[in-house]
Amino acid sequence: MIRPLVLAAIAMLAAPSRRAIASGAPDGWRLAGEDGIRGFTIGPIENGYHPGVGYGSPAYGRTLDECRKMGARWIALTPFGRVSNLEGSGVDPTFEKPFRENREDVRRAIRMARERGLRVMLVPHLWVESGDWRAKIDPPTEAGWEEWTRSYEAYVTAWAEVAEESGVDLFSAGVELRSWVTTAHAPSFAALVRRLRKVYRGPITYSANWDDADHTLVWSELDVIGINAFYPLADKEGSGLDVLLEGGKNVRAKVHALAEAWQKPVLFTEVGYTTRPDPAVKPWLWPEEIGKVPIDEHAQADAYRGLLAPLLDEPYFMGFFVWRLYADPDDVSQEPGFGFSPRGKQAELVVRDAFATTWATDAHRIPGWAPKARVPGIYP
Repeated sequence: MIRPLVLAAIAMLAAPSRRAIASGAPDGWRLAGEDGIRGFTIGPIENGYHPGVGYGSPAYGRTLDECRKMGARWIALTPFGRVSNLEGSGVDPTFEKPFRENREDVRRAIRMARERGLRVMLVPHLWVESGDWRAKIDPPTEAGWEEWTRSYEAYVTAWAEVAEESGVDLFSAGVELRSWVTTAHAPSFAALVRRLRKVYRGPITYSANWDDADHTLVWSELDVIGINAFYPLADKEGSGLDVLLEGGKNVRAKVHALAEAWQKPVLFTEVGYTTRPDPAVKPWLWPEEIGKVPIDEHAQADAYRGLLAPLLDEPYFMGFFVWRLYADPDDVSQEPGFGFSPRGKQAELVVRDAFATTWATDAHRIPGWAPKARVPGIYP
């Protein structure tokens, strides 16, 4: 039997060491000797209906193996905390299971990824029980804001401790917190980031919604500009690939300008398209918001092509995490067939091709590190 200490040593050898990003440079990731981030977000599955298949489970291990085969070198893990409503009364770190159990699952999930040579971004997420969007959390009083920020800091710091002790490679201090980071409350978030640096010593980002990135006031405190990049690539249904490619060029211009303005690289902490007609017109629509629609794999694949083909030539573009796969690759109950997952669809081939090709941001290139996708591929 292989002892735990031996497994830990193997994990340390398998995963690259965490590096500091060169500061004051929009291509600081490349200057640090890194290649572009090629990653998948893996969503958790763990509740009474699906026991034993969440983070750190054998099923999750199969998802990691699939990520490797598709050419990924990174994964993102998204543990959740619960918020009851938009008044921000506090964050309950319990999500489907007690926090201590979730924490152990995530620790094990990180170890399993490292044993496979995968690097990890940890992204503590918020789930609003009322069904509202976390970006709209806005306590009505200053006292409420103080209570909310204290509770959130305790929540995110607990995960930062896990990130540090587990050797996580990148940490997101928050996700889509518009009412905090784009308003007069932004200085308190900046102060939170500075305190997190005393806990977690690796690079820190924040995951802004795509239409908040230009208005986010805390980028100077962060190492990486993170964007949940559900940019529309077209404004009309029925738009062809040529229109989507023009939309991708517009996104590339936004990335370049943002990186130039803040002198930091830009990472798409989430990017994805549903498997339906015209997914690039309103990419942010959740499957539950759409209703029943036809499955259209080609449209999903074209949306990925339209965005990624221009972006991979942008030296300030640090990489992306595909939204998303799930901790159990065999569980089809997490989203309908027209959902975001590219697994087993034409879009998977586009993602494989994107992972396998050379990017402008790559510091170096290891030939043959991922299988080249067959048609349709990223390039038409």
